[in-house]
Amino acid sequence: MATNIAGRRQEQRAATSNTVLVVDDEADIRELLELSLIRMGLGVEAVGSLAEAKKSLASRSFSLCLTDMRLPDGEGIELVRHISANCGDLPVAVITAFGSAENAVAALKSGAFDYLTKPLSLDQLRTLVRSALHLPGRGNGPNGTVPRMLGESHAITQVKQVIEKLARSQAPVYITGESGSGKELAARMIHDGGPRSDKPFVVVNCGAIPENLIESEFFGYRKGAFTGADSDRGGFFQAAHGGTLFLDEVADLPLAMQVKLLRVLQEKMVRKVGATGEDPVDVRIVCATHQNLVACVSEGRFRQDLYYRLAVIELKMPSLKERREDIGLLVDSILDRHAKESGHTHRISSRALKALMDYGFPGNVRELENILERAAALCGGDTIDLDELQLAPPSLGTEANPINHGDTSLPEYLDRIERDAILEALEKTRFNRTAAAKLLGITFRALRYRMERLNIK
Repeated sequence: MATNIAGRRQEQRAATSNTVLVVDDEADIRELLELSLIRMGLGVEAVGSLAEAKKSLASRSFSLCLTDMRLPDGEGIELVRHISANCGDLPVAVITAFGSAENAVAALKSGAFDYLTKPLSLDQLRTLVRSALHLPGRGNGPNGTVPRMLGESHAITQVKQVIEKLARSQAPVYITGESGSGKELAARMIHDGGPRSDKPFVVVNCGAIPENLIESEFFGYRKGAFTGADSDRGGFFQAAHGGTLFLDEVADLPLAMQVKLLRVLQEKMVRKVGATGEDPVDVRIVCATHQNLVACVSEGRFRQDLYYRLAVIELKMPSLKERREDIGLLVDSILDRHAKESGHTHRISSRALKALMDYGFPGNVRELENILERAAALCGGDTIDLDELQLAPPSLGTEANPINHGDTSLPEYLDRIERDAILEALEKTRFNRTAAAKLLGITFRALRYRMERLNIK
């Protein structure tokens, strides 16, 4: 058997430019990986130690590295770091024991492309290899049109550089930032710049799904699973198979659903509602929220183990006030797009542009788009001036308007303000909670949580 593998290995090296470095001290695992990779038409070089791996990396180029986490002369994570520091864009995946989630997460944070668990699934191995060898910029990957993130400020330039690196990985990404700062655009760029670009990009607003439907929406259902289930239906995971699932406002997921999501991420299997068996799924997870997820964990509203699984790599989107020098460029782009859609070209006066540069933009880029689209609609001529912008007045509570809350502690004072705002919204909507949540600009689930916390009946 060993002679046959060696012969086939030499033939494949001559026939292909894609060679995989396999690093594992167990001979049977090396043999299994070699056979599987050779059958995929790839060349293989297999070694059994960290030292041999570094020697191989120094002597030739590889298209992919697969390494066990436990090696006789060191840890696989050391090889991951070595490759990240010395081998450019070479993707490396780690092989870890079943249940060693901490090791997998640590490897992903150190730069690993993906991971496999023992006992090895050959289907997952083949999926991983196909993804790794189709990375953009490596000469054999699809280069689709990637959406643009406008801006030349230092803050946004750094974000674009990080996105380019994240697109090459398969690690889960957690995107933070204020509402309207471009979190979904960043997620789409990560997807479109990576090996899954020709597969689906599925967006899910976790706060917009009724709690009694959330499991069937995520995992699908079998015919007859419940009243109205008149046919089999796939969920978000099945729709995103092979691609990326973007979980927006992930902090709004109910705790019961968080448990189920954690299991899917660990096992890479989903069970439809009403089904007896599970189906494999290959999905990259990117999530986002404008809330502080660490605070949600400390308050018991978000599972810590799920947080560590999702927040392997964090990407922070800057607010518009952190990148004011991009406002002029964004204004031009938004007005150009509006001109193409409406057939009417508008320009902005210097006075109006200065007002925008000085404005606080609590709603960030989304608010800028809204302001300009409204101004263009209200403008009687071709020039948008200050009056058409209808900018909101500065809010109270700034340095110029200090708030005095007397002897009340700050948390109690803020709770009182929040309680008054919720009660006012409920009164205005005749205690229609859905309408009140919309009036307050929060999800129904978030309103319900706040009412429970503040003991509002």
